[in-house]
Amino acid sequence: MPASLRWSRPTLVLTALAGLALLSIVLFMTLDVRGNWGFVFQFRGRKLLALLLVAYSIAVATVLFQTVTNNRILTPSIMGFDQLYILVQTAVVYFIGIQSLLVMDTYVGFIIQVGLMVGFSWVLFQWLFLSGERSLHLLVLVGIVFGIFFRSLSSFMQRMMDPNAFQVLQDTLFASFTRVDTTLLGASMLIAALLTLILWRIRSTFDVLTLGKSTAINLGVNYKATVVTILVVVSMLVAVSTALVGPRTFFGLLVASLAHLFIGNSRHRYILPAATLLGVICLVGGQTLFERVFAFDTALSIIIEFLGGLVFIILIVRGAAR
Repeated sequence: MPASLRWSRPTLVLTALAGLALLSIVLFMTLDVRGNWGFVFQFRGRKLLALLLVAYSIAVATVLFQTVTNNRILTPSIMGFDQLYILVQTAVVYFIGIQSLLVMDTYVGFIIQVGLMVGFSWVLFQWLFLSGERSLHLLVLVGIVFGIFFRSLSSFMQRMMDPNAFQVLQDTLFASFTRVDTTLLGASMLIAALLTLILWRIRSTFDVLTLGKSTAINLGVNYKATVVTILVVVSMLVAVSTALVGPRTFFGLLVASLAHLFIGNSRHRYILPAATLLGVICLVGGQTLFERVFAFDTALSIIIEFLGGLVFIILIVRGAAR
């Protein structure tokens, strides 16, 4: 075969992943359809858009977070972001009250949650990543400590709540890919689109950042401004995805690790779409399999978290951190 017609490994992998993702989408929309096709397509279409948005947000946030931290075992969730979201949700119910929360406009509540997460994230990032060099062990330890601290505060406030308020709160604190909150779908898609435009403008710096802070600065990258931009985008993507399906811990690590494994290099032009496509295959394909074939309702999130946890342990044992 002529050299010009040979496809590289990343191209072949992306083509295969795109085919599997497209197949997952088609099966999700058409498998086991009965009755009015228009209603089914409208109902499943909203859910499909939400799953695609979640897959994209988690994949991009995880890959870019690993780029900034220059480490493949660190993710926003492992660093305590999910527990931060739970703390924000709990604090809103605890201080404002369940009645005020129920009558609050959905978009106002979403803006408050995103704003608080970005603010807390900025404080966390400022100390961890922008004020000096930190060792891997310190980063992991701080992430665990912050996660435990946020969890403890949340548990304390939950124990002080009215039982009815606590029951309502519990429904929002567990990840579920079967009960996707499509109310915020339009606003979430708009936010994700704006964040994508921001990332597109600085896409040329992603590969440079993987070379380290000193090298990136020597190559002309405005390191602090670029890192701050990426971290704010990451925190907003995490907030958007969590608001739609609830907190997840290891899903982002799973798709990012598989993307690096399949692609075979660290170039973001391949890793980002590969991680996103893997997220679509896991969420849409997995949801189709469990809903339409096995008739399970909640098993997908459990299995994904289990597999992601195994990947995390393997990466630590093998010393894959960079």
